[in-house]
Amino acid sequence: MSREYTEITVVGDDDTGLIARVTTLLFERDINIEDLDQAVREGVFRMTMSVDTADMSCTKDELREALADLGDDLGMDIQVRFPADRETRTIAVLVTKESHCLEAMFEAWADGELGAEISVIVGNHDDLEPLADHYGVDFHDVGDEKGNPDEEELLAVLDEYDTDLIVLARYMRILSPNVVFRYEDRIINVHPSLLPSFPGAEAYRQAREEGVRIAGVTAHYVTTDLDQGPIITQRAFDVPAGANVEEIERRGQPLEAEALLEAVRLHLDGAVSVYRGRTELRDDVDADDYQLGLPDAADDLLPDRPVDGLGDVVAREDGS
Repeated sequence: MSREYTEITVVGDDDTGLIARVTTLLFERDINIEDLDQAVREGVFRMTMSVDTADMSCTKDELREALADLGDDLGMDIQVRFPADRETRTIAVLVTKESHCLEAMFEAWADGELGAEISVIVGNHDDLEPLADHYGVDFHDVGDEKGNPDEEELLAVLDEYDTDLIVLARYMRILSPNVVFRYEDRIINVHPSLLPSFPGAEAYRQAREEGVRIAGVTAHYVTTDLDQGPIITQRAFDVPAGANVEEIERRGQPLEAEALLEAVRLHLDGAVSVYRGRTELRDDVDADDYQLGLPDAADDLLPDRPVDGLGDVVAREDGS
């Protein structure tokens, strides 16, 4: 039996009867629901569904139109993504003023290493527009004079460019549930610490103040909980004695770009899945093809003994 898994996302103000209205519409068109998840945050309702549309009794266009009409009736935004819609993948990169992660994204894209199209750059300031222009990619500034983004404009841009994946390349603003719910498990951020340590603002300064000897960076999926989304990749580096915040930042920035790129590659390759709040490599993925944490060479520097247990000690005393 063939199956065609289609994604449906419903987002809007919370109200009663929403789930029943959507599921009834699908049932009437012979569409089987394989998985359903719903949540409410800050008064915003989100439901994501995986449905089998292989034997549905309507066309794709008819289903899109019916769900759009239902969305208008409910005051909800209902999006449908058929398997064919996901074959051509587009990336929207969100930025503020720091250029290093965006530069790394552009270089990988120009070298054909991404396997997806960077279709648009969205900033809450216009500082990085010249870099986007250099690579011939559209730039949209959705921030006011203080850098506060207009999220309705942001959502309109993401919809205009049919965005499949959002990459936060040092985007220094928190996305609201209204955005996150629409792109759940499709937003990747890089944070300058080894999460879950030092979440929030000024992570390098937090590391300096706590006197850590090893600092790092983390690329993770974005959730509505700040810097608590499922971790994808991490990188670590030594903090020299007496190093100030600026030196720690200089050491960390190249690793931010590297961790972010590897996380994007894992996502685009379909190598990771999110399960119970954490990421796992899929069963058919060779872990040696990716660098999730420290490089393999680091293992050679680690001692392999002693470990807990008396066997090694007793064996040496016995001479056996």
